[in-house]
Amino acid sequence: MSISQLDQLKQFTTVVADTGDFQLMREYEPQDATTNPSLILKSITKEEYRHLAEKAVQDHANSALAGNALVDSIIDQILILFGSEILKIIPGRVSTETDARLSFDVEGSVAKARELISLYEKDGIDRNRVLIKIASTWEGIRAAEILEKEGIHCNLTLLFSLTQAAACADARVQLISPFVGRIYDWYKAETGIDYQGADDPGVQSVQEIYQYYKKFDYPTEVMGASFRNSGQILELAGCDLLTISPNLLEELQGNDAPVPRKLDPCEASKSDLERLEIDEKAFRYQQNENAMAIEKTAQGIRAFAADIVKLEALVHSMLG
Repeated sequence: MSISQLDQLKQFTTVVADTGDFQLMREYEPQDATTNPSLILKSITKEEYRHLAEKAVQDHANSALAGNALVDSIIDQILILFGSEILKIIPGRVSTETDARLSFDVEGSVAKARELISLYEKDGIDRNRVLIKIASTWEGIRAAEILEKEGIHCNLTLLFSLTQAAACADARVQLISPFVGRIYDWYKAETGIDYQGADDPGVQSVQEIYQYYKKFDYPTEVMGASFRNSGQILELAGCDLLTISPNLLEELQGNDAPVPRKLDPCEASKSDLERLEIDEKAFRYQQNENAMAIEKTAQGIRAFAADIVKLEALVHSMLG
């Protein structure tokens, strides 16, 4: 009997569903799931999920809050309602994102993360089943360092460089999400080359980060994210985790070609990478020297912030 590529991949990589459409998760049986404002906004406009937004609004009918504070509270509850429903389906963890507009605000990010975890715990969900997603800015990494010490585990997202990854590892962050597809997009736009397989700059970035972590025995988990095609996923078979959109999960499930392991911790630990010393000055300068990383981080923050604004507008319209 043939084994699908998805099931082969699960033998040495934790498969994570990258979607807010939690009904789709039942079919692919991922261990974990990730969401972001864009995915939640996309899902909540579907009829089958609108009731979650309506519930959040109804639950605030007698709230003493008003204006922006009321809208913020409703959106937080929407995020938790989605996360809670997802956790009924998957055995592992769900990633829930903080407001991208807090990406350069340490105190604001910490406060928002605490609020989200408190809401999950009020819903009877253990904090160890939740990862708080924060952008991999210097401030985001500092916020995550504080949160990790409180037992609030973080997923550092919008990560495009070894500099960001090294700073996250030093901060003892639980997990990072290097964005394969967006790195690929940038280099393709710059060079006109449609990179394939091991030549893909996004794939190479994750391979380097994985090797760096394994060589220096960092416990931070590496979760490849933002895939444009199944070839990128297969080149990273063996990575700690890979978060995959439903269309690519379907593609992997429908193919039974062999999936060889490409990343192995023992082999990775033999790399000749040198340990980076990353203080704030080094972080900011190295990021600034990396045009791709600084452009894609900024672009990602702007896009997620824009979708939060759209979500706010939707809630405002429901409040009448």
